[in-house]
Amino acid sequence: MDLHDPQFQGYFDIPVDMISAESSILDYIKSQIPNYRDAVIVSPDAGGAKRATSVANQLNLDLALIHKEGKTNEISRMSLVGDVQGKPVIIIDDIADTCGTLGLATELLHQRGATEIYAVVAHGILSGKAIEIINKSPMSQVVVTNTVPHEEKKAGCSKLRTIDVSGPFAEAIRRIHNGETLAPLFKKKPYV
Repeated sequence: MDLHDPQFQGYFDIPVDMISAESSILDYIKSQIPNYRDAVIVSPDAGGAKRATSVANQLNLDLALIHKEGKTNEISRMSLVGDVQGKPVIIIDDIADTCGTLGLATELLHQRGATEIYAVVAHGILSGKAIEIINKSPMSQVVVTNTVPHEEKKAGCSKLRTIDVSGPFAEAIRRIHNGETLAPLFKKKPYV
């Protein structure tokens, strides 16, 4: 589901079908974020702009982008392209590992006047000081799918929410078993 880089498919010697979390993420935003119609979708970096643009277009919302400067794993400066003043924001990303970038992005958005900050991420690795960063940040919620187990981390973070993606995986397995197409997949998703 949502490979960080589609080229990863080349590491397998069997066919790979990419399953997207996007429909589950859209469902979550529409049903669980009460003020989403007033929100701005934010990409935390240039690499995620395509993903965030797709979500923004499907929800008919404005888009903002955070531009990072610095070396790999070392951010020297962040700047915001777009206006979030007086609006809720929804950060869309594929992976939250240590949450360093997410924490810095949240601080920048808060300084620029965002009223509420949600982060919706396909894969919540949540390693190292991630939970501490989330707890100290002005984020309202961090929403991750259950592609990576994180139940024990939820116990230490009241801001953490889960999108259950077992349905899309089960449906993909069923369709592959029956020789059916994988597209278009999945309408309604349960949330935890």
